Amino acid sequence: MSFSGKYQLESQENFEPFMKAIGLPDELIQKGKDIKSISEIEQTGDHFKVTVTTGSKVLVNSFQIGQEAELETLTGEKVKSVVRLDGNKLKVSLKGIESVTELVDGNTLFNTLTLGSIVYKRTSKRM
Repeated sequence: MSFSGKYQLESQENFEPFMKAIGLPDELIQKGKDIKSISEIEQTGDHFKVTVTTGSKVLVNSFQIGQEAELETLTGEKVKSVVRLDGNKLKVSLKGIESVTELVDGNTLFNTLTLGSIVYKRTSKRM
């Protein structure tokens, strides 16, 4: 199953506590909490390009499964890490944050970000 496509955020849980925990300023948290971000994934074999647009902020990460890549975090920091593909799940660890992105039925993307005891869940639907 290919991850390629555009997905719009449908729902999220624990957005504010998670964003506070990673150090985002309150004004950005308030601005971002009601924006329906759009994730565009381009998959060519084991190569991925992920573009997440949230309002005027655009985050782009490109990586090859199993190879070290420089990835940009939600705070704009660049971190070297390796993305693994486990069945229909993309898994990566960035500065203590465990990220799992799962393509459920071809149309639903679940993204779970875990930092300590805080679990931030996002559900997006294919557009």
